[in-house]
Amino acid sequence: MKKVELLSPSGDYNSLVSAIMAGADAVYLGGKNYGARAFSSNFSNEEIVEAINFAHLYGVKVYVTVNTLVYDNEVEEFLNYIEFLHKNNVDAVIMQDIGMVDLVRKVYPNLEIHASTQMHIHNLEGAKLLEKLGVKRVVLARETSLEVIKQIKENTNLEIEIFVHGALCICSSGQCLMSSLIKNRSGNRGKCAGNCRLKYDLVDTNKKKVNNDQYLLSTKDLCTIEYLKELIDIGVDSIKIEGRMKREEYVFLVTSLYRKMIDTNKVELEDIKELKKIYNRKFTKGFIFGEKNNDIVNQYRPNHMGIEIGKVINTDEKYVTIKLTDYLHQEDGIRILSNDDSGFIVNYIYKNKKLVKEAYKGDIIKIPLKDKVKINYIVLKTTDYIQINSIKESLKNIKRKVIINGKIIIKTLKNVIFTISDGVNSVSIISDFQVQKSINKPLKKEDILKQMSKLGDTVYEFDNLDIDMDDDCFILISDLNKLRRDIIDKLNEKRLYKIPFVKEKYSIEVKDYQKEKNENILISRYEDYKNDPKYKYIFIDNKEVFDKIDDPRKVLKIDRVVNKYNNYDDLLLVGELGSINYYNNVFVDFSLNITNSYAVALMHSLGVNMVTLSYEMGFEEINNLIKSYKKRYNANPNLEVIVYGKEELMISKFNLLKMYNLEDGYLKDIFGNLYHIKNGFEFMKIYNNVSRNICNINDYFEIGVNNVRYNFDD
Repeated sequence: MKKVELLSPSGDYNSLVSAIMAGADAVYLGGKNYGARAFSSNFSNEEIVEAINFAHLYGVKVYVTVNTLVYDNEVEEFLNYIEFLHKNNVDAVIMQDIGMVDLVRKVYPNLEIHASTQMHIHNLEGAKLLEKLGVKRVVLARETSLEVIKQIKENTNLEIEIFVHGALCICSSGQCLMSSLIKNRSGNRGKCAGNCRLKYDLVDTNKKKVNNDQYLLSTKDLCTIEYLKELIDIGVDSIKIEGRMKREEYVFLVTSLYRKMIDTNKVELEDIKELKKIYNRKFTKGFIFGEKNNDIVNQYRPNHMGIEIGKVINTDEKYVTIKLTDYLHQEDGIRILSNDDSGFIVNYIYKNKKLVKEAYKGDIIKIPLKDKVKINYIVLKTTDYIQINSIKESLKNIKRKVIINGKIIIKTLKNVIFTISDGVNSVSIISDFQVQKSINKPLKKEDILKQMSKLGDTVYEFDNLDIDMDDDCFILISDLNKLRRDIIDKLNEKRLYKIPFVKEKYSIEVKDYQKEKNENILISRYEDYKNDPKYKYIFIDNKEVFDKIDDPRKVLKIDRVVNKYNNYDDLLLVGELGSINYYNNVFVDFSLNITNSYAVALMHSLGVNMVTLSYEMGFEEINNLIKSYKKRYNANPNLEVIVYGKEELMISKFNLLKMYNLEDGYLKDIFGNLYHIKNGFEFMKIYNNVSRNICNINDYFEIGVNNVRYNFDD
């Protein structure tokens, strides 16, 4: 198979070491700010420097996540952080904010940028736009099909990175607002509350419940280890394991098994079982490999499922009796599935009234348990004592080595010439002493080999050392040791490469827009159309309705997931980056996640005449954006703010209504709130339960917003 990069997560320093020892080619990590995993341990600045140096010695690249949206009052600090990373030789930064991408690309032209999956690049046109902006690599949305991945690889010079294992979002990548708008914890700012993992009911238009299980939006975990060859064959450059919130044992095991698959193109049933034991919510191969709608979610449980090891066959006040279908060891963690799961560590196992340390498939055992459980309840193993301890032992003992080859020339009355190479870097050293002629005991080749191979706690190991020496040579052992240390230091310097730091000035050309006070409307039904002169633009998100209306103010709204572009000549409201590249006459919608003046300026420079700001911006943030824009560019932007209507919380390729054969329905949370689900052709939309209703529109006009919009699409 083609060489592909194996990219592993590092939530803390221990996980970083685990990933490298397991065979990762690159790791990704986050600092204390601007990363999409704010609740991971993450790295201090000092730890980032240490991590980069440690990884680079092993030939492992380091990518740092700065993939949150940024507000104007944060830009200076954000840019200082980017400069710190660049000066300390980070291999790339992973970014979501389109404005910050443009800024960083222009200010630090030598710093490699990878577009985060949060940028929602899911088609060729979006990839082409990022290539024009100077992005080196795109982490494609998890919903992207093999066919589209191949198309992007064949028609751009971009590197392509794909998630292959770990947690999935049910919402299209980068497009979820549930946590932000319901719980005031923005996923786009690294603080997702995991609303999709909570309990819901699906009710029809008569408010009748139609589901049995309650975790309706909780996805299975992605596992594509059996399908990697297909990704590699179409030219994917990097395969990425999710898991910056996972422990080091998880990182080590998953990385090891994917390393094995890449190197041998072999996967065994036992490998899949090991992956399940370390963590799974059941596995799916994902939309990337054409998984069906029903196979994306695990509506039964949102947490670790482990592996099934038996069933309850009896219970009393003190013990539960289990018939095993798999191995159980003392100190394993198990869960007995019920309405109120019983999860605990197994401290005592009784078999035939005797206390035992382990039991096997077919055995009937008793375990002390006070919780009430019933016959036929399923028993899962959620922590495998032997697996975890085996990994811990591996982490203690395994030492990844960089293989080197060398040649040493030792001739009497001449200086020693010593050369070593790691296959990429080659260094040489000439001794500052001459080799003496031996009087009593000349050095032998095996003496030289033994001494020069003492690489100790360095990252190196000799595959071959060619020794060319005279028969009657003598060198002090201390001199040989110094030669070895000096040449290793020299190779370390080469491997701890420096990325040339260049800082340039940011500039961009923007148009100065006339100040206006416009009110716009969004509709999806013909009966909502009113020829009211107060509206400057009438946005219509239904093509059939759009074609029925004869009004010069009408604008067709294109969805934020586009798999095929139509040749429209009309003015369009677009919701994803590819449409900006494909169409000539566009406004951009809230789903572009525009939160700062740099992003607005970039949109205007690309020919976008009106920019709808993100739902996640409050009045003060919008005010700061406009002030910053005017001060920096000496021009007015043309902005729109949505002031009324139910916000789109989510758009998903998974369709809950189709799964339950409904045309219309609502998601009902545990508090009784109803979230309308709209059934699209290829995806579903979920709307907020309450309407956005901003009354003080004149305040927005006064600070420089030109347009406000009322949404009546739900």
